[in-house]
Amino acid sequence: MSSSSSVPRLVIAAPSSGSGKTTVATGLMAAFAARGLVVSPHKVGPDYIDPGYHALASGRVGRNLDAYLCGPELVAPLFLHGARGADIAVVEGVMGMFDGAAGEGELASTAQVAKLLRAPVVLVVDASSQSRSVAALVHGFASWDPEVRVGGVILNKVASDRHEALLREALESAGVPVFGVLRRAAQVDTPSRHLGLVPVAERRAEAVDSVAAMAEQVRAGCDLEGLVGLARGAGALTCAAWDAAEALGAAPPDPRRPEGPRPQTPDGLDSASPRSTAPVVAIAGGPAFTFSYAEHSELLAAAGAQVVTFDPLRDEQLPDGTAGLVIGGGFPEVFAAELSANEPLRKAVSALAETGAPVAAECAGLLYLCRELDGQPMCGVLDAEARMTEALTLGYRDAVAVSDSALAVAGTRMRGHEFHRTVVEPGAGDIAAWGVRTPRRRLEGFVQRGVHASYLHTHWASEPGVARRFVERCRTS
Repeated sequence: MSSSSSVPRLVIAAPSSGSGKTTVATGLMAAFAARGLVVSPHKVGPDYIDPGYHALASGRVGRNLDAYLCGPELVAPLFLHGARGADIAVVEGVMGMFDGAAGEGELASTAQVAKLLRAPVVLVVDASSQSRSVAALVHGFASWDPEVRVGGVILNKVASDRHEALLREALESAGVPVFGVLRRAAQVDTPSRHLGLVPVAERRAEAVDSVAAMAEQVRAGCDLEGLVGLARGAGALTCAAWDAAEALGAAPPDPRRPEGPRPQTPDGLDSASPRSTAPVVAIAGGPAFTFSYAEHSELLAAAGAQVVTFDPLRDEQLPDGTAGLVIGGGFPEVFAAELSANEPLRKAVSALAETGAPVAAECAGLLYLCRELDGQPMCGVLDAEARMTEALTLGYRDAVAVSDSALAVAGTRMRGHEFHRTVVEPGAGDIAAWGVRTPRRRLEGFVQRGVHASYLHTHWASEPGVARRFVERCRTS
């Protein structure tokens, strides 16, 4: 087994979205795992859905690598954190290989992440409508940025043996090895809807079958030994792996906390020490709330919380002793009737918020806290209504906290991401959560009592003090 700094790794990229990155990356993860390798799965960008399929394929938590949300300096440390103990890592890219945050050059692109990880790239090419032209396409991607090492190609949606022969002949002139050829296969398709693939949690049995089909297609069509050899050629990383406890130790102190010694418990421990108390932080999960970065739970635990997951579709009460609540993203609009029907839990959430306990809600969590969603009663914590629309709101956001809350003090700057087809009216409360540049500036979200609710998805590894502040509020609220 390799050390994390030298773990063999591949980045799976493509010229454009829809080329087959998810099929190839997920299939490779499952195929490698079936050979007995410990596979570390990763996804470039803010996407929550693909990592669910990656986790199913590899048996390990799927993790995101986002240079916009977390900064380029955290990409390699977060990768090494996720890759601890792994034999090989597979990183699925985002969009086209050189596509990143709009107007920000290479920032958050697959190419940038590949360079930060010193990892070879395997380019997945949809060959369904081309033959000799594939050589020009691959040559262009391989030569565009000399710092990006395109180590090979996997041809997808190849129609026949004759088509394959033409493609291979053309690619000989490009000097890029072909590591696999995949035929068109309907059984590997995964259903989509308004925000992309349907999450694993909503179709687990079918997802297991889809991942098995991906693994078999990749096993049959790809040179797995050759790909492992390519992965072993990745350059060593010299940075240290990210660690939640160390990140919290390095986080800047809350500027509103009075200077001077912290209060001590009878046994002499700092009252903010993880050992002094362990407030229960409940995190919404289940099919309706599938969007969550693993580092959030790790930071909460490192800050001293006892993290407990519950399912708002099934559980009628919050976990015993809940002192704080985190409701992340997902698809409450798909489950609005079921969420509404669970009246005991809606009342429990409302009662908790009424006490002033910390509640952090992102996107789906925001909708759940509204008075109603598409006419269905929700928790009623916020005096707002939510509904589905045809318009897609999508993109990275620069944000600044405009008021003190359970998550941040006013003036805290964070980067986030929006991805939804819903609207909340009003879009901001009397006390807003964020001032957001989109590129126009607007106020967004709600802060009331201990509640911080917003459409903005953030990655707490970029600002670990968020988790520390939240847990401290759980202790004192």
